[in-house]
Amino acid sequence: MLLPDTPLHPLERGQLNAMRLTAAAFWSIATLVSIGPGFGLGTAFDWFPMWLPPVVIAPLGIWSVLYAVPRRWRRWGWAWTGRELHVASGWLTRRHTIVPAARVQHIDVTVGPVERMFGVATLVLHTAGTANSEVHLPGITRETAEEIRDAIREQLTVDPW
Repeated sequence: MLLPDTPLHPLERGQLNAMRLTAAAFWSIATLVSIGPGFGLGTAFDWFPMWLPPVVIAPLGIWSVLYAVPRRWRRWGWAWTGRELHVASGWLTRRHTIVPAARVQHIDVTVGPVERMFGVATLVLHTAGTANSEVHLPGITRETAEEIRDAIREQLTVDPW
């Protein structure tokens, strides 16, 4: 696989913590919700152990939070070259998206409650087209996101097409 020679920066450590908290919340809810069907199946069928669904789902959640999330976090990278934004992610299917600043139509900097808790933000670039017209770069500091946003906006006002 040939990728551009642009060195990529890793995501902020706060993004790893935000991803872990989100995964922990999801798997905790999934484990609690699985108690209901386990109880229902255990009541309907004498041979079905009621404790089985939560006992299966809880270790999946622990594995996800401790192993899968950090691996997913390490697979992200980004670079701002001054004229284009590179965003790379993925393990099995590696995706490296390059967005020229001149193609950007709209820029968002979003900070949700979990991101705010860990000091990270998401930069969203909107380009023309329908498929893949949004490029999300999560896990950078708000200051970095605003610097990239301002640099792109400056290029659009200097060279608008």
